[in-house]
Amino acid sequence: MTAPAVITVPAAGRAAGRTRRGAELALLILAMLVVLVYSAAVESGIVGEITSDVWVPVLILFVIFLGVHIAVRIFAPYADPVLLPTVALINGIGVAFLRRLDLGAVPPEQRVDLTPFTGMGFRQIQWTAAAAVGAVLLLAFIRDHRVLSRYAYTLGLAGLILVMIPALLPADYSVVNGAKLWILIGGFSIQPGEFAKLFLLSFFAYYLVRKREVLSLASKRFLGIDFPRGRDLGPVLVVWLLSLMILVFEKDLGTSLMYFGMFVVTLYIATERVSWLIIGLLLFFGGAFLAWSLGATVGGPFFAFAQRVDVWLDPFADANDTGYQMVQSLLGLGTGGIFGAGPGNGLPYLADLPRPRYVVPEVHNDFIFAGIGEEVGLFGLTALLVAYLLIIQRGLRIAVTVRDSFGKLLAGGLAFTLGLQVFVIIGGVTGLVPLTGQTTPYLSAGGSSLMANWLLLAMLLRIGDAARRPATPAGGSIPVPPSTKLHEAPTEVVR
Repeated sequence: MTAPAVITVPAAGRAAGRTRRGAELALLILAMLVVLVYSAAVESGIVGEITSDVWVPVLILFVIFLGVHIAVRIFAPYADPVLLPTVALINGIGVAFLRRLDLGAVPPEQRVDLTPFTGMGFRQIQWTAAAAVGAVLLLAFIRDHRVLSRYAYTLGLAGLILVMIPALLPADYSVVNGAKLWILIGGFSIQPGEFAKLFLLSFFAYYLVRKREVLSLASKRFLGIDFPRGRDLGPVLVVWLLSLMILVFEKDLGTSLMYFGMFVVTLYIATERVSWLIIGLLLFFGGAFLAWSLGATVGGPFFAFAQRVDVWLDPFADANDTGYQMVQSLLGLGTGGIFGAGPGNGLPYLADLPRPRYVVPEVHNDFIFAGIGEEVGLFGLTALLVAYLLIIQRGLRIAVTVRDSFGKLLAGGLAFTLGLQVFVIIGGVTGLVPLTGQTTPYLSAGGSSLMANWLLLAMLLRIGDAARRPATPAGGSIPVPPSTKLHEAPTEVVR
């Protein structure tokens, strides 16, 4: 019997199959060391000394992230090695800053004895553990991201239901800070829209894969740009109207922008037509201008949005009332300057009052970027933004390298959604765009946002595993039956 021929894959092909999990572990340890140094600097600044418990929150976080790392080794061994350590770094910085707020909220003589197992910092660690478990379960149960396409319509319907629930509930069970985004039952609260974006994005990716050829057809060419046919505008107009309904009934600009933006960008990725971006921008700015005009003239459901626009245009016009939050945010960032006041040396609240009052309202949540910026300055915030950009860049890289169209659209949409959320919240805090009410991913206090964004990370890890997984066996050889002719032998393109 003739032995089968063997085609040997070059060394470059074998290198492409390296899992890089060791590099991920090394980066994870480095991220935790950075968090430990920051935590120690915070205690030195606000307590006056580094306590013996400074390492406890960091160790707990490291154990949590190490568990996720082990799960990635088992369930997604070829996943991107940079995503998890970068998310762990941002998450850890957020926990350390919340611990700083806990220390500042007690009298100076009690700070040295404040246990790390209390306050917002420890609560955020608990939410981090729950979010990490959710991410591991997603990796364990969804072994192939293409499975999601089988349930695309179910996920789309579930996403719409999650979006509509707060709008249908009475104000006592859904309104926080003027926005109907929550489900409030007793002491339990959840923001379903954070999870809805993942469901809707899966549906958008599936729908656009099926309709890509139709939506790519051009009707007229104007200024060198091919515009789509009028009858193909239906899906965009439907999502546009949905986003306006969210703006009207839930009074939240950020969520409205999030849904419409991620659909338009996913549509652009699917068709590669710049005209869709132009149409999307025209529809968004047209809808925003209409909402602002109606809110400024007739009030009603658009009044809250019009008020936010007025504060954005001139926050100092009413610095002690409607513009107070924006003014304090700008003053905090201005006080920080280039290098910041130092970790633990800022003034996010007035602790000398009978009851501590935040100088920057919601500094633990929506405005955490301003609170951190006062203490670490422009240099520190730039480093934080680079970490976010690294996550987005690696997500887009996954979208480029994954082999199937559904995975490309889903990974690209996930990366853009995260980037858009970072842009709208940081743009609102710095006065670049009107305030939107979004949370800073992985950084702000809160369970819904943290869990949803860890699920987003797990989906990127799953798609990244498919993108980097070698198409040939790890041994590097492809057996060829003896009867196979040379031109019929399996081949592989090696970059």
